[in-house]
Formats: sequence, C-alpha cells, structure tokens
Amino acid sequence: QVQLVESGGGLVQAGGSLRLSCAVSGSYFGIYARGWYRQAPGKERELVAGFTRDGSTRYADSAQGRFTISRGNAGSAWYLQMDSLKPDDTAVYYCNADVSPKTGWHPATYWGQGTQVTVSS
Repeated sequence: QVQLVESGGGLVQAGGSLRLSCAVSGSYFGIYARGWYRQAPGKERELVAGFTRDGSTRYADSAQGRFTISRGNAGSAWYLQMDSLKPDDTAVYYCNADVSPKTGWHPATYWGQGTQVTVSS
C-alpha cells in the first residue's frame, strides 16, 4: 500500500529555517507531480511548491524566493527547504504526489499525514 510519510516540522522563530521531508513507502510503479501544500486554521489548503509531471517547478507567490523544493535522485523522496520564515507561514504542511501503484494503473493522488510548522514572532 502506498503511503507518503512526512517529517521535519516544528517551532521556529521568525527569520529561521526548516526543512521538510516526504518519502513514499510501499510498492509502486511510478510517481508523478510531487508537491507541498499547507493549511492554516480557518483557511483552505493551498499549494506552496511543486513539481509538475514534466519536472518543472512552481511556487506560490508567498513562497517564491524563500522556499525551495527538491527531490532525491531516486525520486521517491522530496523536500521543502523553507528559509526566512514568517509567522504567516504557520500551518500544517502536507506533501502530495500522483502515484501509479501498479503497471497500467492510472495515477491516484496521495497525501502525507501533515506536519505542523509554527513560526513565532
């Protein structure tokens, strides 16, 4: 069974940095369109950064220039380096990916369990 496992959240002061990690566990055929989303209290979940299926990156305006998405060589893990953090970045962060569990199966979207990021002023 495919699962996305996140790590790396925590409490940091404004201006600090955190690095989030996401890894795919279980057997699968292929991984497409990896990304990071976040959801603050009372707000909708929003894209922070992601890789599209052609491998290009995209960032939310609020993340541009401060956050960097990257992935490991095998492609089964990806990361979000967050620098110059602000209190407005406080949210639960989720990784997601489109994963094809078996050969010939259409990809389905999977989500990590979420990790809390809290930025104090």
